[in-house]
Amino acid sequence: MRFDRTASFDADWDRLKPEHRREFKDVVSGKFIPACDAWMRAQAAHEHYLWPKSLRVSAIVNAGGIMEMTWSFASPDGRATFHLAREGGNWVCVWRRIGDHRVFRIP
Repeated sequence: MRFDRTASFDADWDRLKPEHRREFKDVVSGKFIPACDAWMRAQAAHEHYLWPKSLRVSAIVNAGGIMEMTWSFASPDGRATFHLAREGGNWVCVWRRIGDHRVFRIP
């Protein structure tokens, strides 16, 4: 899976503290990327997939396929929004926003 970012994500990222950036990167590399790999295998096999509970991935209601993930439960209350799409036959995860609950205002 390829990963991309929106301009909104980049602006949010610039506002994060360095330690929060590190924590997000650790969660993405340690949990989210393996979960995406499992999700893609399930998609290829036309099977239902349940994201790991520790990531709290869920669809945002009435947001047209935008998902949310919790990357921290402590300080900060870290949330990120993303969507999964096909581009040229390959899957891409587009990170849309990152921060706290405020990212849900415009996911």
